[in-house]
Amino acid sequence: MILLGILCAFITGRMPEVTNAAIESSKEAVAVCITMLGILSMWMGLMRIAEDAGAVTALSRKMRPVLSFLFPRLPKGSKALEYISANMLANMLGLAWAATPAGLKAMDELQKLNIKKDTASDEMCMFMIINMSSLQLVTVNIIAWRAQYNSANPSEIIGPGLAATAFSTIVAVIFAKAAGFFSPRDCDLRASRRKEATRC
Repeated sequence: MILLGILCAFITGRMPEVTNAAIESSKEAVAVCITMLGILSMWMGLMRIAEDAGAVTALSRKMRPVLSFLFPRLPKGSKALEYISANMLANMLGLAWAATPAGLKAMDELQKLNIKKDTASDEMCMFMIINMSSLQLVTVNIIAWRAQYNSANPSEIIGPGLAATAFSTIVAVIFAKAAGFFSPRDCDLRASRRKEATRC
């Protein structure tokens, strides 16, 4: 597409405009990167301070009732729950890049607990769909973009962003729970419980 655009500009005699646009876009890209770097560095630094101070661990404990509802089959002392907590906290703060390492480790731990190694478990599907819906209390990336383009109030997006991501997360959890209820694994588990109840 780029080559086609350059060819069209060459044929129509508009190469100077293309050159100027490329230079301006390059300047803008560098400026955006610098702005994003500063804001993300601040939030990631705060996240590291919170980890060292034990705030992340404390928040993870507070999240246990929620995690027990979302992942009822995971053992309470599972490493996967710790990584899931860290991932969700980072996502809530809008730190998607900081959330990625914890998300990968969480998936690795969930795979270790997975009985069928070639098929994603219900827990893996739930974790993935929560990540895609991405509940965010502070939309750092959008705030950075708005600040870069001289918004009068870059942080006013927090309210609408929270409402939108909360709605998407609720819908995602309902869908994942419904899909898990009709999954072969759950159907087999309910059938075995019925047989045991009948024997009793």
